[in-house]
Amino acid sequence: MFMLRNVTKYLFGDTSKESIVEIPQGQLYLVRPLSPKGYSELIFRDAAATIRRTGQEYQYQLVIQRAYEEGEDELLAEEDGEDGAADSLSTDKDEKTFLLDQGLHFRSEIREGGEAVFAWRDLSGDPGDLFEFVCDSSVQAGEVGTFEMVAIKCQYERKFRRPQESATEKDLQQFNFTDQIIPSASAATSPTADAIDFPPPKPKAVEDSLAKQTKKDMSSRTSKAKSSDKEVVPTAAPPSASVPAATSILTKERAELHLFDFPSGSFMLQDPSVVATVSEIGKWQYWLQISGNEREWLGQPVVADINPVFNFEYLSFIFNHYTDDGSAYSWLLRFKDVETEERFQEGLMQALWEQLNEIKWTKTTDDDRQYVLDAFQDLTMEDAENAAKEAEEEEQEVEEVEDERQQAEQYDSDESADDVVVKPEDGDINSQLAVGYKHDRSFVVRGSKIGVFKHTPNNNLEFSTNISKVETPGGKLFSPKKVMLHAEDTDMILQSENNPNSLYRMDLEYGKVVDEWKVHDDIQVKNFAPEKKFAQMTGEKTFLGMSHNALYRIDPRLSGNKMVESDLKQYTSKNAFSTAATTEKGYIAVASEKGDIRMFDKLGLRAKSQLPALGDPITGLDVSADGRWVLATCRTYILLIDALQKDGKNEGKLGFEKAFAKDSKPRPHRLTLQPSHVAQFQYETKAPLAFTPARFNTGVDDKETSIITATGPFIVTWNMKKALEDKRDPYTIKRYEEEVRADDFKYGSDKNVIVALPNEVNMVAKRSFKKPTRESIMATPRASGRVSKLRKSDVVNSPY
Repeated sequence: MFMLRNVTKYLFGDTSKESIVEIPQGQLYLVRPLSPKGYSELIFRDAAATIRRTGQEYQYQLVIQRAYEEGEDELLAEEDGEDGAADSLSTDKDEKTFLLDQGLHFRSEIREGGEAVFAWRDLSGDPGDLFEFVCDSSVQAGEVGTFEMVAIKCQYERKFRRPQESATEKDLQQFNFTDQIIPSASAATSPTADAIDFPPPKPKAVEDSLAKQTKKDMSSRTSKAKSSDKEVVPTAAPPSASVPAATSILTKERAELHLFDFPSGSFMLQDPSVVATVSEIGKWQYWLQISGNEREWLGQPVVADINPVFNFEYLSFIFNHYTDDGSAYSWLLRFKDVETEERFQEGLMQALWEQLNEIKWTKTTDDDRQYVLDAFQDLTMEDAENAAKEAEEEEQEVEEVEDERQQAEQYDSDESADDVVVKPEDGDINSQLAVGYKHDRSFVVRGSKIGVFKHTPNNNLEFSTNISKVETPGGKLFSPKKVMLHAEDTDMILQSENNPNSLYRMDLEYGKVVDEWKVHDDIQVKNFAPEKKFAQMTGEKTFLGMSHNALYRIDPRLSGNKMVESDLKQYTSKNAFSTAATTEKGYIAVASEKGDIRMFDKLGLRAKSQLPALGDPITGLDVSADGRWVLATCRTYILLIDALQKDGKNEGKLGFEKAFAKDSKPRPHRLTLQPSHVAQFQYETKAPLAFTPARFNTGVDDKETSIITATGPFIVTWNMKKALEDKRDPYTIKRYEEEVRADDFKYGSDKNVIVALPNEVNMVAKRSFKKPTRESIMATPRASGRVSKLRKSDVVNSPY
């Protein structure tokens, strides 16, 4: 097969063509050798297979596109009724795309009778599931070989990020999987034909089951390529770090050890009996060591990045492990009973809490310890019936199809190609986003410039203007550290990092800073927030400010310093306040770098309630309009807290109004990504998890239903209902080519999200987000023809 290498040179040469190579006719099957759902399913009766370029260098897609006979599509729409017509608008009905990656194990074979088949893994399905494209009898063997060679070279370019011309035969051999069995697909006659019943396998290793099931097909395989020199093997455990000396043991328990396998997307048993030990190795330093009878499996410091998740229903503990080169692995310990897991959880959480807080676990109250343990409790597993019901509900919720790539209109519709720079040369990138509530505008901070975008009726962004110089009233240029819309969205309050005791007011009508407000001579402004949730829609002049240990009101109408002294609440201790948020009534939530949250009903008084710290700094805070829900962002997780008291003398009151009883603090819902997804994120991006400040969707008459945040190139949105019910994977994702710098919902809707990338600003439909699978995590979008572009004059010196 590798004699075909030179045949593909001309195919890659013409970069003007999106399609590189095509098999014009065949059938697409989904084959499930190990599944009780049915052995196989005919997806497309008549289809074409194509390998296409994407908008990203070194990324290619395998595309299977359904072909209709004349009039067939109209006939199907009539048979399906209105629902079928709506479905026909969905590209997934007529086209399936797969990112060409080594993990697909893409291969081909020619069977007895000359039937040619391509097969590849279904990365979003169950272990062992395969897609098979059975070529029409008119397809020649040479076409099959050329198609597979192109696929191999595409995988080479993705993996090594260099042109395929530089590949040696040995390089390409690692993408040759022709030695792997392709089970026969059923001869179903229609996409709705009954699937062939296939008994579920006995519980044993997937590889063994698949090998036994497909062994009978070996005799029918008449065309076999040479086995690859370098076969892709399951994810292997990295070498263990050396074990440091322990000063004390916090917990030591026996368990099974499993490792998450990236190619198959499942946890694989590594050792049936290991000892997991958590020990203290220094002042506020702790170590997790997992040892088998024959080897040390792994050892690492106990830090927040391990992303611990305990599931008592399955007696499991899942966590992440990082090697010195930044690689991430996801491990699972399975204990023999609940008591064993509880003892291990107590020891591990003690180590993690003490490492983060530098306070002994025993010095906290029983209630506070339970609050911490509850936060790291895993979700409840729903049964198959409920899962199917939810899937049906999700389908019913699908709205009219919107453009998945709702991006900002070009800055100038009549600009010439030479006048456009996608990545400006000023060295600045987009850093902050402020979404207007009053006038359908969004503002994006980029260095010392601010871009203004209009929200169009069809849910796009249209560039309006560019404020090219953010200067103090004295003419000193600065890059805003934080911005907030104010006074019916006519003003913007800005903060300069070089002047922590003052704030600035920009008049958005004129596009210039018109006032400098000195807040206090000695007390700095670390952060600020609106007086009430929707204050920016009103003429309200006052707003809240905070320093590291003080909370106060700022009134710009005062002469001299703008702090209202009578509303100052200052603490003698170092509280390390970090961020604040307010409700529609003006209740105030304040979070700190220590991780605790204070809840006030008004300024100048003591907090009504204080929620304990889990230990991680809180970097973002939001509160629902009615004060029921508090949303706190930490680097690797988000806390969703119910502030409504359910029992006791304060039943029906919010934590803002009356203090929680000592024994009835709310159970925090800890929103995080599954450890296996975290490992896959970091496997793809080579960067640690770091959430942007999470936000609710918001609107005066709207209930909070969704939560939005981002990490690296991924936007993540949670369904609140599913999150509160502790459903598995209650989140969906969307991946971009570059890091997401800022994100928020469009005001008054949870259906559209505004996203600021380093050099683009987009509005995207939330329905374009996908469930987290290995395929959706790896996938990057094709470039759109409607990319946000900047004219050189906009970047360099555009007048307002």
